[in-house]
Amino acid sequence: MIANNTNFVVLDETQDYIVVDKPSPLLVHPSVPGNPPTLLDGIKSLLAYEIANGASLSIINRLDRETSGVVLIAKNKIAARRFGIAMQDREIAKEYLAIVKGTPETTTFRVCEPIIRAGEIVESPVWVKQMVHPDGKECITDFELIKEMGSYSLIKAIPQTGRMHQIRVHANHVNLPIVGDKIYGGDESSYLKFINSGWTKELESKLILPRQALHCFRMQVNNHEKWEAPIPELFKSFEDSLTTRCSTPKISTANKKKQ
Repeated sequence: MIANNTNFVVLDETQDYIVVDKPSPLLVHPSVPGNPPTLLDGIKSLLAYEIANGASLSIINRLDRETSGVVLIAKNKIAARRFGIAMQDREIAKEYLAIVKGTPETTTFRVCEPIIRAGEIVESPVWVKQMVHPDGKECITDFELIKEMGSYSLIKAIPQTGRMHQIRVHANHVNLPIVGDKIYGGDESSYLKFINSGWTKELESKLILPRQALHCFRMQVNNHEKWEAPIPELFKSFEDSLTTRCSTPKISTANKKKQ
């Protein structure tokens, strides 16, 4: 069975928008008929009265099913246009936290590698899989080491472009695969097995975590509105499991706020 977590948390709300902390795993919006409930379904239910009185919802930023964190939804066309222009002009800054396998060679670094859908270059059974390739579109991600955790690291990722899976692809490209990533964290067979059989002991032995350890913890618009989503418990429990095996300091509140 494939899990579905619909328990999102409202971080902020005005007459023009609502901001939520999307849990994992949860689709942002329906992709095919018969999907399990999505974030958009939950928002529509929450705002049913406003929708009945003319509200028109527009999701401004989308997160992968297994990525958690800040999602911004406009409630009307004027707000949607404002945020849409800001997104187009790269005036919406997003910051992510990720647990990766390995340790970066430097504290801060930038990956500037174009990305393209893998199926356009090589045969791939996973249609959505992306890859670094010179024929791809411009893609830039800034990374920062937040903390070493034995053979793993907590890093911050700031995408400067908005390509599909770009943080996951770029992290893997520099040999820092995100823990729990079923497409880029090992080989794509993990994703196919998960789709067919759900989460299994075999997958747990390969991926460790049932979701990719990627979380959008901060978003800011035009240096004005800013929202933050707390670090998921799964991140903390992962480090606790490492602490059990070897003495390493825990992710502290100070680290969370020191950005």
